[in-house]
Amino acid sequence: MDDAQWASACRELSRRDPVMKELIRTFKGSRIVSRGQPFVTLVRSVVGQQISVKAADAIWTRFCVLCPCITPRHVLALTHDELRSVGLSVRKVEYIHAVAEFFDTRRVGPAYWARRTDDEIIAELSSIRGIGRWSAEMFLMFTLLRPNVFPTDDIGLLRGLEKHYGVGRLTPAAAKHQFFEQFSPWNTVATWFLWRSLDPVEVQY
Repeated sequence: MDDAQWASACRELSRRDPVMKELIRTFKGSRIVSRGQPFVTLVRSVVGQQISVKAADAIWTRFCVLCPCITPRHVLALTHDELRSVGLSVRKVEYIHAVAEFFDTRRVGPAYWARRTDDEIIAELSSIRGIGRWSAEMFLMFTLLRPNVFPTDDIGLLRGLEKHYGVGRLTPAAAKHQFFEQFSPWNTVATWFLWRSLDPVEVQY
């Protein structure tokens, strides 16, 4: 998505959905910005798994000090103890090394992703140890800027839907059933504004 597509998505969601209209008005000017670095995005998604945005940001800051040049080979050169020193769990250290090995072995470049659909990318990334569907969806949203990603395993998205749509406790399956078509083809944009409604810190992966 470029700026024009994001603006078009905001207009369309505002026309169709009064809740989205209010959220988009409240957080006008806020949007997802791609970091444009697939490897960095995946590493950051591992850092952010199952912790708050604030905690993830603190660990990421320390990680960047430890490893200023975040490439597969630089990360693989770090020991487990060095990675643990920034606040990563033993499991997350293993996952980050697995991501680095995937990129280093396959020599992944930009064209690698352009040829693949959302579902194909989710399937391939999920084959990496520690990269589940949620992390793959963060990659689609924050690196590739794919417009119609709806990460129903994300607790923030579920709580945002519950808060603003008065639907009671949602399961991932129920959220997809009730809302995916309602927001399509702009689920990424809808998800972004639901996140913003819950946390003053903009989510970035």
